[in-house]
Amino acid sequence: MGITEFLAAYITRFMNETGYITVVVAMAMESMIFPVPSEAVMPFAGFLVADGKFSFAGVICFSVLGSMIGSLLSYAIGYYGGRPFVIKFGKYLLLDHSELEATERFFSKYGEAAIFICRFIPVIRHLISIPAGLAKMNVLRFSIFTFLGAGLWNSILTISGFYLWKNWTVIMKYSKIADIAVVLILLFLIFIFIARHLKKGHK
Repeated sequence: MGITEFLAAYITRFMNETGYITVVVAMAMESMIFPVPSEAVMPFAGFLVADGKFSFAGVICFSVLGSMIGSLLSYAIGYYGGRPFVIKFGKYLLLDHSELEATERFFSKYGEAAIFICRFIPVIRHLISIPAGLAKMNVLRFSIFTFLGAGLWNSILTISGFYLWKNWTVIMKYSKIADIAVVLILLFLIFIFIARHLKKGHK
């Protein structure tokens, strides 16, 4: 069994055994500043939809619920804690100040629409709720934009996973190429993680 096949089997088995709660928790973390990318969660939920273990409606409902929980918690941190609080305690949650500043610039440039747009942009989507809270954005409008963005993005990833599973036999014919791609991605993520911490250490 190759790396790709092993990861797919392990993650889908874990999600199947734990149920929708894993989707809720993972997407809540993804919508905060934790390094849990939705691309590593939702396609596997799509696998389980294709296998008849999850329903598409269930996956979308619970994933959006998780996204809303995480986003509103981050919004509250920005709204009630303010920038000093975020800067002081964010470091304990691996918050990168330069990434936060970039996200704040993104929010300043696009305004409330950034809450929707950012759902399709890596890194920024993890942090965008904090600038919205700092700016005291109307919580109802924030919730609507988050709901729409998360719903669309989570649906795209789930559908992608559904069709990947339907064509898994064909994909596994190229498993060696997929394994190499997975290893390269993992090495890249490790490099980024180390680089970020070395950067913090020199500040």
